Amino acid sequence: MFNKTINFMRWRKPFYAIALLFSLFSIGSLAVKQLNFGLEFTGGALVELNYSEPVELESIRQTLHGAGWGDAIVQNFGSASDVIIRLSSEDPELGNQIARLIQREDAEHEVTVKRVEFVGPQVGEELRDQGGLGMLLALAGIMLYVALRFQVKFAVAGLAALLHDAIFTLGLLSFFGIPFDLTVLAALLAAVGYSLNDTIVVFDRIRENLRLMRTSDLTHVINVSTTQTLARTLATSVSTILVLMSLLVFGGESLQSFAITLIIGVVIGTYSSIYVANGLLINLKLTREDLIPKQLEEVDDRP
Repeated sequence: MFNKTINFMRWRKPFYAIALLFSLFSIGSLAVKQLNFGLEFTGGALVELNYSEPVELESIRQTLHGAGWGDAIVQNFGSASDVIIRLSSEDPELGNQIARLIQREDAEHEVTVKRVEFVGPQVGEELRDQGGLGMLLALAGIMLYVALRFQVKFAVAGLAALLHDAIFTLGLLSFFGIPFDLTVLAALLAAVGYSLNDTIVVFDRIRENLRLMRTSDLTHVINVSTTQTLARTLATSVSTILVLMSLLVFGGESLQSFAITLIIGVVIGTYSSIYVANGLLINLKLTREDLIPKQLEEVDDRP
């Protein structure tokens, strides 16, 4: 598809600066605004209601606000007649109180309570800690896999790109106040996996071309390898984003945070696999000798 080699590494340093600014911005947002943790991590009540016909969410919000629950989150779930109410609280009976209030105040509709759940603050804290630990273990496993599959310098470059992706995605979620729940955590892990797959495809071509293009320097080999895999990268990224845009538009509010997180992850992952991961290989001074397995010399201890 691309007959001419694109000189990606020509803009390596400017994109380094952009990546650094994005990372500092994200860390600052996480430090100041922090993440808007959802009910699963903070604890609270969840009530799922089914109406006989579509209902205006604003009327439900006004009812809850009049009863002193102005911070309740009211969303459609699947259809316009299914509603979920989330509220941070340490009262296990709060969900039942809200359900009774809605049924009593809304005389125009037939309201059925489908589900009432309560997540205690200790459970939410455990989920938050386990989610963070799971992310760290995933990154450690990825670094080990890339080190065994390729070489340590590939692992360092790949891990740096994944950390950049995770930090920047979390920073945007924090800045825009997007609720961070278990679905968003799943989307973040999926975005990390997508970025890793994209990076490994390019790494594999770089390793192959380093062995074939013996007279070319590393920068040229990276440019050639990235150009050769660019069509595949663009096709995968565009098709994935189209599916996620469909989820964002037609999936309802319950899937919006999931779709937004993955869209951010795919865009940042595509960029970082080209300029962060590949660029760091140059800084780490990858050579052809790094790809040659070290042979163990047999030592003859016999006299």
